[in-house]
Amino acid sequence: MKRQNQSSVVEFILLGFSNLPELQEQLFGVFLVVYLVTLLGNAIIIVSISLEQSLHVPMYLFLQNLSVVDVSFSAVIMPEMLVVLSTEKMSITFAGCFAQMYFILFFGGAECFLLGAMAYDRFAAICHPLSYPMIMNKRVFMKLLIMPWALGFMLGTVQTTWVFSFPFCGPNEINHISCETPAVLELACADSFLFEIYAFTGTILIVIVPFVLILLSYIRILFAILKMPSATGRQKAFSTCASHLTSVTLFYGTASMTYLQPKS
Repeated sequence: MKRQNQSSVVEFILLGFSNLPELQEQLFGVFLVVYLVTLLGNAIIIVSISLEQSLHVPMYLFLQNLSVVDVSFSAVIMPEMLVVLSTEKMSITFAGCFAQMYFILFFGGAECFLLGAMAYDRFAAICHPLSYPMIMNKRVFMKLLIMPWALGFMLGTVQTTWVFSFPFCGPNEINHISCETPAVLELACADSFLFEIYAFTGTILIVIVPFVLILLSYIRILFAILKMPSATGRQKAFSTCASHLTSVTLFYGTASMTYLQPKS
């Protein structure tokens, strides 16, 4: 039987940092700087790789796509957060919350899979350098490049549509800085047990599996680097992994702080 959405809620309130009113101005300054640095840094990467023909190789094209995802993900969350901090206007429309959740899932899912694809690329380049051109041919590269975006689109579409098919007929205060799935789902006035099973399974497939693949890839990469006779070769191999390792650390570190903290 098709479930009808009979929500009476027309807007949500993002509580965010409302429990820290004395720090609103300082937080606004910090997040504004972080946002501008994120935009500028990623814009430089995107433009530099686009203009330099010699950088049109898988490693840098993956990095360029990662920068596009980072800019897009930041644009979904940061402007709304800055508005809340600067004007104390904490409301977001029902449709606005739907759109924000969709793009958080879209870009977040795409980044997970893109980081996994980048780990595979580094594994192939360092552990199988002679076979690398055959392993990472144009066809394989295009599949690895398109897949994260396609899977992110599927994740955002399925999960957001499912969450907002639940009725919201009571409290409308989201205890978060954005319309994240767990925080919004707490406000649904319906049994969400089946969705929670799906969400748990999806988290394992979308977040944990790529992380395990990244971990295993770097274990193999580490052993391969340690076997290199030349110190210069080892240093060069490590340097090619630096940007990816930094992105992995930032992404999974932020995700852990956001989703694994105990509920108050």
